[in-house]
Amino acid sequence: MLNRTIAPPIKDAVEFTLSLKPYTKYTLDNGVQVYAIDAGGQEVLQLEMIFYAGNSYETANTVAAATNQLLKNGTSTKNAFEINEAFEYYGAYCNRSCSHETASVSLHTLSRHLPSLLPVIKEMITDSVFPENELKIYKQNSKQKLSVNLKKCDFVANRLIDAYLYGEQHPYGKYSVAADYDALTTDQLKQHFNQYYVNGNCVIFVAGKLPEDLFEQLNTQFGSLQLKAHNKREDIANSLAAATEKKYRIQNDLKGVQGAIRMATHFPNRHHPDFTKMMVLNTVLGGYFGSRLMSNIREDKGYTYGIHSFVQNHLQDSALVISTEAGKDVCEAAVIEIYKEMKRLREELIDDEELLLVRNYLIGIILGDLDGPFHIISRWKNIILNGLDGNYFYNSIDTIKNIPAEELKQLANTYFAEDKFYELVVI
Repeated sequence: MLNRTIAPPIKDAVEFTLSLKPYTKYTLDNGVQVYAIDAGGQEVLQLEMIFYAGNSYETANTVAAATNQLLKNGTSTKNAFEINEAFEYYGAYCNRSCSHETASVSLHTLSRHLPSLLPVIKEMITDSVFPENELKIYKQNSKQKLSVNLKKCDFVANRLIDAYLYGEQHPYGKYSVAADYDALTTDQLKQHFNQYYVNGNCVIFVAGKLPEDLFEQLNTQFGSLQLKAHNKREDIANSLAAATEKKYRIQNDLKGVQGAIRMATHFPNRHHPDFTKMMVLNTVLGGYFGSRLMSNIREDKGYTYGIHSFVQNHLQDSALVISTEAGKDVCEAAVIEIYKEMKRLREELIDDEELLLVRNYLIGIILGDLDGPFHIISRWKNIILNGLDGNYFYNSIDTIKNIPAEELKQLANTYFAEDKFYELVVI
């Protein structure tokens, strides 16, 4: 019998053996691939259709995002209210999102309602008409939101740092202005929709308690469409036009009391052998609440409520970014302290205790990402869209558990050189 007076032994996360549940793969009649995870105890599922229809493919600024958002705002047989009502009647939720390369339509629903909702999704991605009144409302709302956001130093800093890194004409660096929304036309949206949704490249991810006839349902609704398979990561010819100047100070609000700090440098994507190794080093620097940047700039100096560093989740070009907001009178001091922490990592080995803490933290994050079918399919989606395979998952775990401090110091000298960083303060 279990003796409850004795505490169970504490086990480090790095001692666990992790495995990623394999997916089931289907291919629809038109070649579109479906990746499915059948798991979970509740009768719910998540379906996501990924189209290669992001802003890398648009002919004018904001067209891709507007097209994606207005998919739910009217077809030849349903207006926006009727489409939303179709989902709400079944307690389901349909969302749209648009990024640089891809755009998605996702559905969260009880599994038994899938047959009723798939025809609505099909209608959205084949028969959206982009009514003029809905586009007018979208323009008005977008410009109003933009006007409010432009008064915020963090919003401005996020836009500008990407423009410096990639160039304003690069999909990762361009940003919208009010005139872009004014210039939008329904013809532009229809053209983008027809090319990249109706006749576009698509991949489907589905997870949850899946019905036995899932493939038949999906093939019936989507297998005869003019969609095409997208089997591998595809580079888009976008040339970098990074700024030559590295240091910027922008006055955005004369009455502002807070400044936004962004420091960034170009960085390889997931296909580079240093990527996962740098995830460990970046965590030490600023990737979690116990990081060195947090300990120094928040806990010791009190300059900010929070500071973090991260690698942008892009499919092609990428960057390592340090981000924080601080009182405008201490922004320059915060920048100095950030460089000091980089220098420490270049010159000193990380001790075993700190490195074990970081290893346990990262493995713990992965453990959380394996809890439930939605998290698992999200892991697979990231792997598949980046043109990787299951070995990437297991190689990453091995790197997290075993990379030595000496190699992390070498990486710090490669990637944390001060002259490589763009430096921006917006007040």
